[in-house]
Amino acid sequence: MSREKQAEEAIVSSLNETMEHEEEDQGDNSIFSVKSLLWHGGSVYDAWFSCASNQVAQVLLTLPYSFSQMGMLSGIILQVFYGVLGSWTAYLISVLYIEYRTRKEKENVSFKNHVIQWFEVLDGLLGPYWKAIGLAFNCTFLLFGSVIQLIACASNIYYINDKLDKRTWTYIFGACCATTVFIPSFHNYRIWSFLGLGMTTYTAWYLTIAALAHGQVEGVTHQGPTKLVLYFTGATNILYTFGGHAVTV
Repeated sequence: MSREKQAEEAIVSSLNETMEHEEEDQGDNSIFSVKSLLWHGGSVYDAWFSCASNQVAQVLLTLPYSFSQMGMLSGIILQVFYGVLGSWTAYLISVLYIEYRTRKEKENVSFKNHVIQWFEVLDGLLGPYWKAIGLAFNCTFLLFGSVIQLIACASNIYYINDKLDKRTWTYIFGACCATTVFIPSFHNYRIWSFLGLGMTTYTAWYLTIAALAHGQVEGVTHQGPTKLVLYFTGATNILYTFGGHAVTV
C-alpha cells in the first residue's frame, strides 16, 4: 500500500508540475501574442495599413480649402486625373519591384529582414548611376516631405487649439516625431499605422460634426479662384494627395 501511495503522490506531483508549466506557457503566449499584435509586423496586412495611414493623411483634410481655391469643377477633374495618373505610376513601380525581387531570389538573395528601397531597384535594373540619382531623390524627397508634414500638422492643430502659435506647434510635433528613431525597423510600425488611421479618422469626424453643428457663417459667399497663384496652390495640394501618395503603394 505504501508503494502504491508513493506512486500516486508522484503522479499527482508530476501532473501539478505539468499544469504549472502549461499555465506559465499560456501566460508567456498571451504576452507574446499581445506584443506581436501591437509591435511585430511585416505581413500583407501591415503593408495595407501602412499605405492606408499614408493615404488617409491630414492633407486630405485640406481638400475643401483646395476646392475653394480652384473651384468645384476644376477640383473634381484634377482629383480624378491625378488619382488615375498616381495609380498608374504605382502599378509601374510595383511591377519593377517584383521584377527586381524575382531576379535577386534566383540568385538566392534573402529579403527576410530587409525592406527593398527604390534606389536598390534602380541599381538592380539600370545600374549604379541611376542608383545614385534615386538615392539623392529619395533623401531630398524625405527631407522636404518631413518638413511639409510637420507644417501641415502644426497648421491643422492650430485651427483646433490656437493658444499656441504655429511655430510652437511645429516644434512640439517635431520633438514627437523625432522619437521614431528608436523604432528598430519598418516592421515595427504596426501600432503607428493604427494610431495614424485612428487619429486622422477622429479629426475628420470632429471637423464634420462641428461643421454640421455650427453651420456656415452668416453672409458667407462661395466663389472660384481669385488669383492664379491660389489656383495652382490648390492644384499642387490635390496632386500631392492623389498623385504623390499613390507612390507609397
